Amino acid sequence: MRKAIVMDNKDNVATLLTDVGEGDVIHDIPGKAGGVEIRQKIPFGHKIAIRKIGRGEAVVKYGEVFGKASEEIAEGQHVHVHNVESVRGRGGKG
Repeated sequence: MRKAIVMDNKDNVATLLTDVGEGDVIHDIPGKAGGVEIRQKIPFGHKIAIRKIGRGEAVVKYGEVFGKASEEIAEGQHVHVHNVESVRGRGGKG
């Protein structure tokens, strides 16, 4: 069963297709032969970082920037409102 989906090669996040728990490994990530280890319990439909995202770096899904990391986000960490600042409605991408 697939646990996550990456929508575009530019994406640095994946969307979960099931609930996951700390220590689970997601193997559905292109370019990540060993998979991505999950760092905490995360519910279905939420996003995970598929690589480290630096503070202030663009967060990309569907090949489009939808926010900036408000703090460093580790690979396998939950990506949500607690660590992403929206850039929508601010006059541009980035």
